[in-house]
Amino acid sequence: MKSVPGSVVRPTSDRLRETLFNILSPQIEGKRLLDLCAGSGAIGIEALSRGAASVTFVESSRRAFQIICENLSHCGITEGVCVVNRDALTALKYFASRQIVFDLVYFDPPYESGLYLPVMHMLGEKGLVSVGGTVICEHHSKLDLLPAYGQLTHYRDVKQGGSTLSFYIREQDEPSR
Repeated sequence: MKSVPGSVVRPTSDRLRETLFNILSPQIEGKRLLDLCAGSGAIGIEALSRGAASVTFVESSRRAFQIICENLSHCGITEGVCVVNRDALTALKYFASRQIVFDLVYFDPPYESGLYLPVMHMLGEKGLVSVGGTVICEHHSKLDLLPAYGQLTHYRDVKQGGSTLSFYIREQDEPSR
């Protein structure tokens, strides 16, 4: 699988990716995954290989977008994928306007991007995550994320080296009164 040369994209380490999929294995089959700030697409491609129904890759870098397309082609993956060359917030606004919902979201922006707060709020407040769905946010271990973003509630952290995976679940909708 190709990766993006240079410092534009910081790939998830093999060890952290293995840990992620050890945790997610029981809940990937048949799910709709959003790979947000997808880089080379390695997370989404692995999710497809483990039975995800579909993966939407969102990547703002034109070069990384091309690499994702090449990697999908190299793996012979033609169905159940959508590759979007847009910034994360623009893509999320589009998905929200079309009421597109995901069961799993993997969000791994450049650590210094400033995207964590606006993206996590949008994911938690715009109905982009299915009830019972999971958002996994990869970030620098020194960054403290909030315990909740809208309907997303933090339930687990996994730290490896200087990186942390923070897990959030979309709670049940409030009953109407």
